[in-house]
Amino acid sequence: MVTPSLIGWLAESPGGRIKLVYICVLLHFIGTALLPVVAFPFEDFFIDKRYVLHTLPKREQKALFYIGLLATCLGSGGIRALVCPLRLYNFDETGQKERLSFFNWFYWLVNLSSAIVFVSISYIQQSVAKNLGFLIPFVSVLMALITIHMAHNEMIYQPPKGSCPFTVCGVATNALKVCCVKCRYFRENMANWLDHAKENYGGQYSETQVESTKMLLHLFPFFAFQVLYRMCVMQIPSGYYLQAINSNLNLNGFFIPIAVMNLISILPLLILAPILECLSTCLFSAKTSGWSHTMYIVVGYTFATLSVIVAGLFEVHRKHFPSVEQSVSGKMLLVSSMPCVHLAPQYILLGVAEALVTPTCSFIIFKFVPDRIRGIAMQVSTFFSGVGCITGALFIQAVYYGSQGDWFPNILNEGKLERFYFFLASLMMINTLGFWTISHRYNNLWQDYGEGFRGSLLQEQLLQHEKSLEFYDSILDCPSPLSPVEIIL
Repeated sequence: MVTPSLIGWLAESPGGRIKLVYICVLLHFIGTALLPVVAFPFEDFFIDKRYVLHTLPKREQKALFYIGLLATCLGSGGIRALVCPLRLYNFDETGQKERLSFFNWFYWLVNLSSAIVFVSISYIQQSVAKNLGFLIPFVSVLMALITIHMAHNEMIYQPPKGSCPFTVCGVATNALKVCCVKCRYFRENMANWLDHAKENYGGQYSETQVESTKMLLHLFPFFAFQVLYRMCVMQIPSGYYLQAINSNLNLNGFFIPIAVMNLISILPLLILAPILECLSTCLFSAKTSGWSHTMYIVVGYTFATLSVIVAGLFEVHRKHFPSVEQSVSGKMLLVSSMPCVHLAPQYILLGVAEALVTPTCSFIIFKFVPDRIRGIAMQVSTFFSGVGCITGALFIQAVYYGSQGDWFPNILNEGKLERFYFFLASLMMINTLGFWTISHRYNNLWQDYGEGFRGSLLQEQLLQHEKSLEFYDSILDCPSPLSPVEIIL
């Protein structure tokens, strides 16, 4: 999730983007080819005539595993940054309803494919062949390579010139440099410190580039509130999975795969997408309604908080059941006899939060950010999501060491995992209230910045005409009242 922002720094030239896509797909292909090599049992394939097993040493297995994992991360992150549906960048300014509808159904299709993958791979690995499931990503990446090669003109977005991350960082750096110089020698009051980077104020960048950077930086608090929310979402493959593993996975003689629990969190988004489509239609038709799209995010954050609270309550409830033995991945574990389906409400609540938050965040970014930096804004949003995932992992480690293994125990029944959930829920509650207090900033962001942005565009056009010395069909030819010595001074 951090890789897209890093790949975006390398994709400045239009010709280089296509080459970079092929490099990322090749890395993804290598990674998905190495992971099955590590996962396959070599004794089933490499037995010579003397029945001697040729197994791969553990050190080489770990090296191949981390190389394959790193190649997969770089490749998949680069593809996410460079390959996209071009419909995203072809909306009209008045098509707000169509834009929100697009994001609802786009994420609906993404989660539908994820649900199919979770169910199919889990079933194949458990009922058909354990190692056959590792070949599915390998084959799918091979098909993706062929598809991108055939339709790269329709799938690779070419941003306008001057819209790379270097420009955004350059505007901020140049503004700080000019601001420090002026504050040292002059006293000049300006509405925004980024205005120092404009050409007519002594900077090196145009009005359009500076105003676009302003709007992007105005969204940084909006991105920052996503970090703690992503920490809650990351509880599905961490804390929620641990609860499921330590619960009874045997349902009427059928052993439920852990991935099916993730499917429960995907189902709310598949169900709510048509409902949200109808709701958005009513909101766009009701001009006098005070409901804003940021309220979707506030409600989604609330559902995420409730999900973590319910997870803590079910953890207390799970410990009251007697313990039974259960075989998980060939190991016998002493788990609670509570059926794992009792944990479904916490997955459902988090799925509802995802259905409300993720499409709305993308909609707000594409609604308020200018066309030239929309790609950068999406990369920054993905970067903050990745920071949330990494922070969640570090937070779990800090809680583990801080509580000496009590809040996140090695043996779940002997610890107090519910305290970790309640603490995370309290942080998420503060995060929700904090975002609610600033949510009004993003209701009319385009109206607040629109006049200044349009005015800066007009001013930039006038500056370009003045530089050409041809304005109103005349040549600027004005005698100077100063002497040559005064001009030099």
